[in-house]
Amino acid sequence: MIRVAWNEQYAHPLPESHRFPMEKYQLVPEQLAHEGTVEASAFFSPEPLSEAQILTVHDAEYWRRLKGLELSRQEERRTGFPHSNALIEREVLIMGGTLQCARYALQDGVALNVAGGTHHAYADRGEGFCLLNDMALAAQVLIDEGAIQRALVVDLDVHQGNGTAKIFEGRSEVFTFSMHGASNYPMHKELSDLDVPLDDGTDDRTYLKLLREHLPRIMDQTEPDLVLYQCGVDILETDKLGRLGVTEAGCRERDRLVFDACHRNEVPVVCAMGGGYSPEIWNIVEAHCHTFRIAAEYWG
Repeated sequence: MIRVAWNEQYAHPLPESHRFPMEKYQLVPEQLAHEGTVEASAFFSPEPLSEAQILTVHDAEYWRRLKGLELSRQEERRTGFPHSNALIEREVLIMGGTLQCARYALQDGVALNVAGGTHHAYADRGEGFCLLNDMALAAQVLIDEGAIQRALVVDLDVHQGNGTAKIFEGRSEVFTFSMHGASNYPMHKELSDLDVPLDDGTDDRTYLKLLREHLPRIMDQTEPDLVLYQCGVDILETDKLGRLGVTEAGCRERDRLVFDACHRNEVPVVCAMGGGYSPEIWNIVEAHCHTFRIAAEYWG
């Protein structure tokens, strides 16, 4: 049985002007439960990350100002959200969801968070709809606890995982791999351990060929104890921000390649949903749901 982190707070603290495409945080779990992909007992409501855990990655002064709603208007605009206590509580809950999913993955092989993938958050600042970095936090907490020694971040969102790359720059315990739009946000790219920049319009054939070339080699090279998979669906050709040409079938095959590599190598994998901005909400929901469906094929 796959385990899935979700709480209704994921969907609701945002103002109406920012709801779309945030509706997916409500619609994805509803669809998964309705079709029986995820049993009701498999959903769990995460515990918020503790302050001590947040400070394993994030600077104390940034965290103090963030939770105190003391960031400047410019800093707030950089994150893309109007800040509120409810928004910060939501973020901390999502961080806890990815960490708890990582713990379940170590036990059961896989777990998925119906949120997260906040890879643009740096140690000292937020950017691009990301205030805290869930994958960096999950990896660092587990390393500090001795639960794992080495982690592999597989970031296949259309946008480079710049915050994650910077946080783990020069750190041998975490290997960061990002395939992303070369000319897309962020305009200043950090240095992941492996970056694969993609031209605008990159199609299924090219995208999947590159992933097949790199992922098995990275798995063999790093021998990770845990894979943290950022599975954004903004690579879709329908995405209004993505600029790639990947079809829904190509996106499904991407997920299958990642899960197959993890399952075959007996490496636990934790997933966070990442981005998705297609104009039609059901394009987003279906693409995200496919990730859960394919995970259930391997570990259900």
